[in-house]
Amino acid sequence: MKTKEYLSTFYKGTKGPTLDAIKYFMEQLGHPEKKLKIVHVAGTNGKGSVCEMLSNVLEKQGYKVGQFMTPHIVRYNERIRVNHEEILDEELEQLTKIMQPIVTNYNQTHEVAVTLFELETAVALLYFVKKQCDIVIVETGLGGLVDCTNVVEPMLSIITSIGYDHMDILGNTLEEIAIQKAGIIKENSQTIFVAQQTSVNEIIEKTCNEKNNMLHLIRKQDWTNAYLEGEYQVFDYKDYKQIRINLKGNKQIPNACAVLEALGILQKNGYEVSKNAIETGLTTVVHKARFEQINKNPTIIFDGGHNEAAIKNLKETIQQYYHKDKKVYILSILKTKDYKTVVKELMEDTESIFIFTDGTKQQDEVKCYVKKEDLYKEALQYRKENLFMDSLENALLKCKTDYKDKTIFIIGSFYTYSEVIENLNM
Repeated sequence: MKTKEYLSTFYKGTKGPTLDAIKYFMEQLGHPEKKLKIVHVAGTNGKGSVCEMLSNVLEKQGYKVGQFMTPHIVRYNERIRVNHEEILDEELEQLTKIMQPIVTNYNQTHEVAVTLFELETAVALLYFVKKQCDIVIVETGLGGLVDCTNVVEPMLSIITSIGYDHMDILGNTLEEIAIQKAGIIKENSQTIFVAQQTSVNEIIEKTCNEKNNMLHLIRKQDWTNAYLEGEYQVFDYKDYKQIRINLKGNKQIPNACAVLEALGILQKNGYEVSKNAIETGLTTVVHKARFEQINKNPTIIFDGGHNEAAIKNLKETIQQYYHKDKKVYILSILKTKDYKTVVKELMEDTESIFIFTDGTKQQDEVKCYVKKEDLYKEALQYRKENLFMDSLENALLKCKTDYKDKTIFIIGSFYTYSEVIENLNM
């Protein structure tokens, strides 16, 4: 069986709001989701950071930690990992073979065919059972309420910041989007949420009350004494003193607070988590493609942020660490994203150089980018100087020649990551 070819036949997008397929799979497979201890994570921004920090701490403690996330950054197998080791090709093939007749039968008896993400979710849950994971961290693909990962029955749910993204599917207001994210809140369980505006908080609180779910609300005043110490951000959170994290940006502090809150809940549920595991896990965690330094000379930072909240966070983080540097931005944005808002936000930096690209060379239905001409035209509304158009490949070449004295930010899409790394290593 040629697994990657088989997977390529599946629709990679999102279909109508239904959990029918994933529920069917769970029944046919003997309910693997009920055999796992799961932490379920949703949110517009920050959920990947939370998943990485939490899994790293638990791994340092010695637990076998499963992790399901999307999108992958370099290899497809990254989506399904145990202790940060990707599922092997042979294991993926074996589990896909198990799923193939079940998928075929479902497609023959239902009008809407199985999507790739539905298949991936089922394969991931089977894999984690097979690996006998002590705990599994599952990241939603889109939203929460009707995201197919919502078939799980978590002992704990975490909802990170809620912002405007995927509005064509999740809703046009923060309140509508919050209802979708709140869908992962389950009966008689526990939920962690970083407080936002009052209307959003009220939706989370109301959902928890309706489902007899204990809410752990993290407010801004809960973390104190925050400062920079070299590469680390240092802060206090409740009884935790001088916590150090190496992930960059002010928004990582509330994300880390959510992780600390989760660890406290897990401890009360029988998981041993030492002070050393917390310290080591939070200071060594790596989150690929999220304000990640991928080159030292010149300094090149990659960040896949592609919505208004992510770009505002990016700007704050750049100001925090690189405000004195001369900067170059290389930008690629998928057509499905709000590129006009992203460009508008970036144009507030009036002194830097911007290079607009069409993204990667591989143009398929997932990697469908806004044309560089359209990005350029949008930017011209705000300024005329230091705006350029080029291919991603040529822009990266200029990093090594024309821009050695500048700090370079490659931003706007996770899907360019592998090509960027490949070009820089040439």
